Amino acid sequence: MAHFARIDKNNIVQSVHVIDNENLLNEHGEEEEVFGIAYLNKIHGVGFTWVQTSYNGNLRKNYAGTGFTYDSERDAFIPPQTYDSWTLDEDTCQWEAPVTYPDAAEGVSYDWNEATTTWDEIEYT
Repeated sequence: MAHFARIDKNNIVQSVHVIDNENLLNEHGEEEEVFGIAYLNKIHGVGFTWVQTSYNGNLRKNYAGTGFTYDSERDAFIPPQTYDSWTLDEDTCQWEAPVTYPDAAEGVSYDWNEATTTWDEIEYT
Protein backbone atom coordinates (compact mmCIF):
# COMPACT_ATOMS: atom_id res chain seq x y z
CA MET A 1 0.00 0.00 0.00
CA ALA A 2 1.13 3.53 -0.75
CA HIS A 3 0.40 6.51 1.48
CA PHE A 4 -0.10 10.10 0.42
CA ALA A 5 -0.53 13.22 2.53
CA ARG A 6 -2.94 15.90 1.36
CA ILE A 7 -1.43 19.23 2.36
CA ASP A 8 -2.97 22.69 2.42
CA LYS A 9 -1.53 25.97 1.11
CA ASN A 10 0.52 26.31 4.32
CA ASN A 11 2.01 22.81 3.86
CA ILE A 12 0.05 21.42 6.81
CA VAL A 13 -1.10 17.82 6.45
CA GLN A 14 -4.90 17.66 6.36
CA SER A 15 -5.24 13.92 5.88
CA VAL A 16 -3.37 10.81 4.79
CA HIS A 17 -4.79 8.54 2.08
CA VAL A 18 -3.88 4.96 1.24
CA ILE A 19 -3.92 3.58 -2.28
CA ASP A 20 -2.88 0.30 -3.83
CA ASN A 21 0.71 0.21 -5.10
CA GLU A 22 -0.52 -0.74 -8.58
CA ASN A 23 -1.73 2.86 -8.93
CA LEU A 24 1.88 4.06 -8.83
CA LEU A 25 3.21 1.87 -11.64
CA ASN A 26 4.66 3.32 -14.83
CA GLU A 27 4.82 1.48 -18.16
CA HIS A 28 7.88 -0.47 -16.92
CA GLY A 29 6.16 -1.63 -13.74
CA GLU A 30 8.17 0.74 -11.53
CA GLU A 31 6.53 2.85 -8.82
CA GLU A 32 6.48 6.61 -9.39
CA GLU A 33 4.95 9.18 -7.07
CA VAL A 34 3.52 11.18 -9.97
CA PHE A 35 1.23 8.27 -10.93
CA GLY A 36 -0.12 8.07 -7.40
CA ILE A 37 -0.83 11.78 -7.46
CA ALA A 38 -2.63 11.45 -10.80
CA TYR A 39 -4.73 8.61 -9.37
CA LEU A 40 -5.68 10.67 -6.31
CA ASN A 41 -6.57 13.65 -8.51
CA LYS A 42 -8.82 11.36 -10.55
CA ILE A 43 -10.61 10.21 -7.39
CA HIS A 44 -10.74 13.49 -5.44
CA GLY A 45 -10.53 16.02 -8.23
CA VAL A 46 -7.75 18.46 -8.96
CA GLY A 47 -6.89 21.32 -6.65
CA PHE A 48 -5.28 19.29 -3.89
CA THR A 49 -1.59 18.98 -3.18
CA TRP A 50 -0.40 15.42 -2.56
CA VAL A 51 2.97 14.29 -1.21
CA GLN A 52 3.88 10.65 -0.79
CA THR A 53 4.80 9.47 2.69
CA SER A 54 6.13 6.17 3.93
CA TYR A 55 4.66 4.19 6.80
CA ASN A 56 8.12 2.88 7.74
CA GLY A 57 9.66 6.37 7.59
CA ASN A 58 12.13 5.62 4.78
CA LEU A 59 10.71 8.43 2.66
CA ARG A 60 10.69 12.08 3.78
CA LYS A 61 12.07 11.33 7.27
CA ASN A 62 8.74 10.68 9.04
CA TYR A 63 5.36 9.19 8.28
CA ALA A 64 2.98 12.10 7.77
CA GLY A 65 0.16 12.64 10.21
CA THR A 66 -2.64 15.16 10.42
CA GLY A 67 -1.17 18.44 11.65
CA PHE A 68 2.37 17.67 10.48
CA THR A 69 4.16 20.18 8.25
CA TYR A 70 5.70 19.24 4.92
CA ASP A 71 9.02 21.10 4.57
CA SER A 72 9.96 21.07 0.90
CA GLU A 73 13.51 22.34 1.57
CA ARG A 74 14.22 19.39 3.86
CA ASP A 75 11.87 17.15 1.85
CA ALA A 76 10.53 15.98 5.20
CA PHE A 77 7.36 15.70 7.23
CA ILE A 78 7.80 17.38 10.61
CA PRO A 79 5.45 16.71 13.52
CA PRO A 80 3.99 19.64 15.47
CA GLN A 81 6.46 21.03 17.99
CA THR A 82 6.07 19.11 21.22
CA TYR A 83 7.05 21.89 23.63
CA ASP A 84 8.44 25.41 23.16
CA SER A 85 11.78 24.44 24.72
CA TRP A 86 12.33 21.51 22.35
CA THR A 87 14.44 21.89 19.22
CA LEU A 88 14.27 20.22 15.85
CA ASP A 89 16.88 17.56 15.12
CA GLU A 90 17.88 18.32 11.52
CA ASP A 91 18.81 14.71 10.78
CA THR A 92 15.59 13.07 11.98
CA CYS A 93 13.22 16.05 11.78
CA GLN A 94 11.93 15.07 15.22
CA TRP A 95 11.62 17.38 18.22
CA GLU A 96 14.09 16.79 21.04
CA ALA A 97 14.02 17.89 24.65
CA PRO A 98 16.87 20.10 25.87
CA VAL A 99 17.56 17.42 28.49
CA THR A 100 18.08 13.77 27.59
CA TYR A 101 15.43 11.33 28.77
CA PRO A 102 16.77 9.68 31.94
CA ASP A 103 17.97 6.10 32.06
CA ALA A 104 15.24 4.51 34.09
CA ALA A 105 14.84 1.35 36.06
CA GLU A 106 12.32 -1.11 34.71
CA GLY A 107 8.79 0.14 35.31
CA VAL A 108 9.84 3.77 35.85
CA SER A 109 8.56 6.41 33.43
CA TYR A 110 9.05 10.13 33.13
CA ASP A 111 6.96 13.01 31.86
CA TRP A 112 8.31 16.28 30.52
CA ASN A 113 7.81 19.33 32.74
CA GLU A 114 7.95 22.40 30.50
CA ALA A 115 7.88 24.83 33.45
CA THR A 116 11.12 23.44 34.89
CA THR A 117 12.49 21.93 31.64
CA THR A 118 13.12 18.64 33.41
CA TRP A 119 11.87 15.09 33.29
CA ASP A 120 9.65 14.29 36.27
CA GLU A 121 9.20 10.73 37.43
CA ILE A 122 5.61 9.56 37.04
CA GLU A 123 4.26 8.23 40.29
CA TYR A 124 1.79 5.40 39.85
CA THR A 125 -0.76 4.72 42.54
